Amino acid sequence: MTARGDVYRFGPFRLDPEVGILFYGDEPTMLGQRAVALLRLLIQNAGQPVSKDALIDAGWGGSAVADNNLTVQIAALRRTLADAANVANWIETLPRRGYRYVGPAVATNVPDTLAARATSGPSLPEKPSVAVLPFSNLSGDPQQEYFADGMVDDIITGLARIKWLFVIARNSTFSYKGRAVDVKQVGRELGVRYVLEGSVRKAGRSVRVTAQMIDASTGAHVWAERYDRSSDDIFALQDEIALAAVGAIAPSVRKAEIERVRRKRPDSLDAYDLVLQAQPDVDSGMPAQVTRALVLLDRAIALEPTYALAHGNAAMCHHCLFLRAGLQEINRASSIRHARSAIVHGQDDALALTWAGFSIGMDAHDRAAAFAALEAALAISPSSALTYILGSVILGWSGEAERAIEWSKQGLRLSPFDSWAWAAFDAQAMSHLVRGRYEEACGAAYKSVQANPAHSITYVQLAAALAKLGRLDEAKAAAARVTELQPAFRYSRQFAGVNCAPALAEALGSALRAAGLPE
Repeated sequence: MTARGDVYRFGPFRLDPEVGILFYGDEPTMLGQRAVALLRLLIQNAGQPVSKDALIDAGWGGSAVADNNLTVQIAALRRTLADAANVANWIETLPRRGYRYVGPAVATNVPDTLAARATSGPSLPEKPSVAVLPFSNLSGDPQQEYFADGMVDDIITGLARIKWLFVIARNSTFSYKGRAVDVKQVGRELGVRYVLEGSVRKAGRSVRVTAQMIDASTGAHVWAERYDRSSDDIFALQDEIALAAVGAIAPSVRKAEIERVRRKRPDSLDAYDLVLQAQPDVDSGMPAQVTRALVLLDRAIALEPTYALAHGNAAMCHHCLFLRAGLQEINRASSIRHARSAIVHGQDDALALTWAGFSIGMDAHDRAAAFAALEAALAISPSSALTYILGSVILGWSGEAERAIEWSKQGLRLSPFDSWAWAAFDAQAMSHLVRGRYEEACGAAYKSVQANPAHSITYVQLAAALAKLGRLDEAKAAAARVTELQPAFRYSRQFAGVNCAPALAEALGSALRAAGLPE
């Protein structure tokens, strides 16, 4: 068995088990999840017989299914492999025994996509630039991981408030979590001059933090410090580290400028702790996880009713449930209610304003109010990648194609490996499509699928682009993935839910109809 993140390569194909996609070169094939699971088991046992029972267990989790279900999936596998690579014999049938992979040799210990990133990353921005890597949790308690992550989150938030500083978003720096990294390589991949790293040890009410700033161009240490504090002083400690980092980068900076790092925090440390625990589930964008997050967020709001970030996170949870769990009016109304509370109480909180602006724009269909919130967020934090990315989605559905592409690109530069990258590519795909640039739309949609293969909307854009290019078989395969991931999907309801611009609705609708998706 390969380690998490490893991929299988054979011939021109690459199977990424973590995301469940078979790639032909850089393009994902349209195999369903069951076929991918079968292929994985076959290539794990390349050259060896695999029984029908083992394959059924892999594809159907041990459920009783008829043999013809397995036959259909194997046929789909063979067809995809043969059509793409023009090689007839990949999977051999062993009568009454099972099947055997007989294709090209399989490399099973290939470095993951993070390790294989290009060495020539983005060019350095004109202003000073920094990335804050996840701090190591030295507490000896995995349950304290969220505390260490929250420490880094807040340091990044503080740094991002400095207008003359270019700060990489946490969603990109956290892609290095748990890995031994070369700071020079991180600097190249993210396109930054400085890298801040450190560790956190929490025991009872005591916290020890070490932090060091490294010049990624040379590997030289610029600054290092150790802090011993009470957990009651955690907000002051976060500000102190951010301020020290700013001072290390620009020693002559004026005091009035660095005071921007300091900002209002919640009065209740318990409410803050609950939001930290909820954040990973909020970020997942998956209905089951955000439902779990809402339990914690509701408790945080009960403790501190004016906690803007708790309201902003709750708005995003309800937005997710609205769009992905049945378009229920109660979720839309809750999204808007929490978003408005986040705006009222979060005038100094860029993330709360970003979540709120997105929910107001997508669920209340008030684009003017949405961009008032998003632009306020950027005034507070010019390095807020998420603001640009989510703004690009609103612009995309509004039919403002060129501005959507511009915002999406700015968001991706601030956070090259962002977990929300799929949304930026999605905005690009619909924007190119409405402008009639179908090849560009297809390319962006492929990137969106690769970034988030679990989200049905990524396949919606791909199906539409492929249909516009006349590649109907592939469009129909992409459409099948939409209904596999979201069985109740109807594109007219999707368009109404996001207030899709008429020109975009017409372009998408005709393409999705041709791809076989129900109206």
